Amino acid sequence: MNHKLRFLFDIQELLQKWGLDPVQASTVHIAFGIVNILLLAWLADIITRRIIIVFISRAVARTKTIWDDILLEKKVFKRIAHLAPSMVLWYSVGHVLSQYPMIMTLTQKTLTIYMIVVTLMAINAFLKGVNAIYQTLPAAKGRSIKGYVQVAQIIFYSIAIISIVSILTDTPSGKLITGLGAAAAVLLLVFRDTILGLVAGIQLSANDMLRIGDWITMAKYGANGNVTDVTLITVKVRNFDKTITTIPTYAMVSDSFVNWRGTEEESTRRFTKYLNIDMKSVTFCTPSMIEHLNGIKPIREFIERHDKKSKKSETGAMLHEGELTNLTLFRKYIVGVLRNHSGLNLKQTMLVHQLQPTEKGLPLEVIAFVKGTDALSFEELQSDLFDHLLAVLPEFGLSIFQNPTGSYNIEPNTGNKEKKPEKSKDRFGKLL
Repeated sequence: MNHKLRFLFDIQELLQKWGLDPVQASTVHIAFGIVNILLLAWLADIITRRIIIVFISRAVARTKTIWDDILLEKKVFKRIAHLAPSMVLWYSVGHVLSQYPMIMTLTQKTLTIYMIVVTLMAINAFLKGVNAIYQTLPAAKGRSIKGYVQVAQIIFYSIAIISIVSILTDTPSGKLITGLGAAAAVLLLVFRDTILGLVAGIQLSANDMLRIGDWITMAKYGANGNVTDVTLITVKVRNFDKTITTIPTYAMVSDSFVNWRGTEEESTRRFTKYLNIDMKSVTFCTPSMIEHLNGIKPIREFIERHDKKSKKSETGAMLHEGELTNLTLFRKYIVGVLRNHSGLNLKQTMLVHQLQPTEKGLPLEVIAFVKGTDALSFEELQSDLFDHLLAVLPEFGLSIFQNPTGSYNIEPNTGNKEKKPEKSKDRFGKLL
C-alpha cells in the first residue's frame, strides 16, 4: 500500500514509544487495523450503494431508452457495487495481517472467492437483462434466445468454478483445464441433455421450426397447446386443458411434431370428415326422385348439364332412369352446401369424393377449410354441417352404415303429392 496511507494501519512503533510492550503493541495494532479496514469497507459500500447507485438510478429514470431501466431492474449495478468493499478489504488485509501470513493468505483467498461469486452474480443478472431487452425488440416475436443465454451462463459458471478450485488448491487454471480433457467422456455423459438441447435449439431457431406462442401437437408426449417457453433443456407447452407438458428440446428435432402456425397465419383451418354410406342403399334415380330433387339449385344445374351432355352424345341418349345414382346427386348436393356456406373459406380447396369401399361401407370424404381458427366455432360448424347432412340423407334414399346393420330398405322421400312442391323443398333447410 502507499506509504502515505501507512499510518492508518501501522501504529505499532507509535504504541511502543508510548510505553507498551511489543506483544501488546502488536495486538492493539492488529485490532486497530481491522477496525480501520472494516470502516473503509463500510465507507466504500456507502459511497457505491447510497451515492453512486442512487445517482445512476436517477440518471436512468431520465433517459428515454428502456435497456438501462431493465438492467437497473435486474440489479446489475447493485451487484457490481458489492465489489467495492471486498476490493478494499483485499488490498488492506495484507498490511494488517502481514505478521500472520497463513491467516492473511486464507483471508485473501476467501475475499477472492467472494469477488468471483459477486462477479458471477452480476454477469448472470446482465445476461438476464440482455434476454429481457431482446424481448422488447420486434425481431423477438416468437423467437427466444433464452437457450443461448443459458449457454453463456453455463460457460461463466464453469469459468467461475475452475477459478475457485484453482484458488483453493493452488493449482494453475491451465492445468485444471488440461485435466478436464481426460474426463471429457464423463462430462459428455453428464451434460448430454444440455449439449443435445444446445444443438437442437440452434436448429429450431435457424430453421424457424418453433416459436413462442405456436400451437403444436406432439402425440408422443401428449402435448396439444401453445408453446410458452423454450429453454436449453426443455420446451414448455400449455395444453388447452390448462395442463403443462414439458418436452426435451432435442426431442423437437429427433421426433416429429405438428406446428399449426400456418393455420393461424392464414386464419383458416381444414377439417376432414367421413360419411360411411351403406352400399345397399345406393340405387339408380327414378323419375320421381329426380323430380323431387330437381328443386334444389345445385342438383338442378347438374341435371341440366347432364341432360345437355346426353343430347350431344353419339348415341343420342337422353336423361332417363338408370343414368344417375342417388349417391351422385347427394355428392353434388354436398358440394352446393359447401359453396354456399358463409362459414367456409371458398378460396381454399373443397373436395367431396369417395374412398375405397371397406367392410364398413363406402366412405364419402368431405374436405373444406373453416374461416378463422377458433376451436369452438370450428367444432360447431362441423357439427351443424354434418347434422344437416345426416338428416337429409333419407331424402336421397341413402343410409349410413352401422354395425350390426339391418336388412331393411330405405325408400327415397319423394314428397307427398297432396302437398305443394314449395313445402317439399323446405326439408333441405336453409344451407342452400
